[in-house]
Amino acid sequence: QVQLVESGGGLVQAGGSLRVSCAASGRSFSSSTMGWFRQAPGKEREFVAAIGRSGGNTYYASAVKGRFTISRDNAKNTVYLQMNSLNPEDTAVYYCAARQTLVAVTIKNGYNYWGQGTQVTVSS
Repeated sequence: QVQLVESGGGLVQAGGSLRVSCAASGRSFSSSTMGWFRQAPGKEREFVAAIGRSGGNTYYASAVKGRFTISRDNAKNTVYLQMNSLNPEDTAVYYCAARQTLVAVTIKNGYNYWGQGTQVTVSS
């Protein structure tokens, strides 16, 4: 079992930066692949980024590649998403999620555990 709690969302101006965090409880965090997804109003939840157990493998959606960085600290049971050069299209609720395998990480149905989400709003 993994419980996930996101934090760090907020309001930021276009071009700004924000870091969201996801704190996990449960013994299986260090063996889990972690992902970030986002959902804007009226849209499907979409993949943003994922990171393997050791942090050596990272994956990004094309819309955020080069602007966002996913990282993790297994000693702190926390995964981060650093978001730079934000634009209004990045406005969404950001969710972290956990899964056991490092396959098909962009597919939300493969994730077993989800946090409650944190709102990120980018003003123009």
